Amino acid sequence: MNNPPIDQLLNKADSKYTLIIIASKRARQITEKEPELLQGGIINPVSLALKELNEDRILWKRTKDGIK
Repeated sequence: MNNPPIDQLLNKADSKYTLIIIASKRARQITEKEPELLQGGIINPVSLALKELNEDRILWKRTKDGIK
């Protein structure tokens, strides 16, 4: 995946691990709550989640229980 570049994404999270957790949680939400977006296989939920994160459309915070 070249878009968005990993360097830009790392500015949105404090580590690669956090980036993966944020993207995977959002991709799961997309898969469960918006299945019509995935019909036809045109949209990859992980790519969409990373794009949303890069565009600051995903808010997250670190808690003692994990990332929310």
